[in-house]
Amino acid sequence: MRRRHLFEFEDQKWFPTFLRNYGTDFLQFLSNKTKMYKAIIPIIKKGLQKSKTNQIVDLGSGGGGGLIWLNSELKKDIPNLEITLTDFYPNIPAFQFTKKQADNFKYIDNPVDAREVPIELKGLRTQFLSLHHFRPNDAKQILQNTINSNSSIAVFEAQERSFPSLLAMLFSPLSVLFTTPFIKPFKIGRIVFTYLIPIVPLFVLWDGLVSSLRTYSVKEMNALVKSLNGTENYDWEIGKVKSGPGVILYLLGTKKER
Repeated sequence: MRRRHLFEFEDQKWFPTFLRNYGTDFLQFLSNKTKMYKAIIPIIKKGLQKSKTNQIVDLGSGGGGGLIWLNSELKKDIPNLEITLTDFYPNIPAFQFTKKQADNFKYIDNPVDAREVPIELKGLRTQFLSLHHFRPNDAKQILQNTINSNSSIAVFEAQERSFPSLLAMLFSPLSVLFTTPFIKPFKIGRIVFTYLIPIVPLFVLWDGLVSSLRTYSVKEMNALVKSLNGTENYDWEIGKVKSGPGVILYLLGTKKER
């Protein structure tokens, strides 16, 4: 199945911020409750260890992804872990909620472009469910910026370009309807635009289907890193791991030890 970079509501500047936030809040809730990222804990630990850092700089954080649960697991072995949340469209209420869950969370309230990360943000860069938002040249720019700044990066996508993944996305509106009353912080608008005016389940459905069609395959991610300047100075690990009924595609790039 060929990669198709179709339209996603979440990417549009005109899309109302509060609706975008409701969508990213849903993804955060779902990934934390299902422990979606349990299988990739060893990959993150490896990235931190090889990078000799206790800091994670999360790019395209959305509503915080599954980092609340991941943080509690990682801190068992890395008690001094620090995580900074960033996004081009920062979901400040979600960032504030995440920070209240653990004192090692920080966030940047200004837009941060994953293609040109401020040099003062040091640590292992992570991306959860966000690389597919970028066209190939922009995705390469994200990875090239990592190399240029002598940083490391770990990318994770919890969907793939396959018929089973697309089929699973068809059930996302039901997930939105069942989980919305339990998502925090509670907002009356979330109820209105989920049940009375069902914009949230509909745009989550569309964006989920498009996300699958946009996701880079293992072969395509390998092609991206081969085209980078200085790629030979990095160790690249690209593959997929089983996560419940689905898989998580991942890319880990760390600087080679001399």
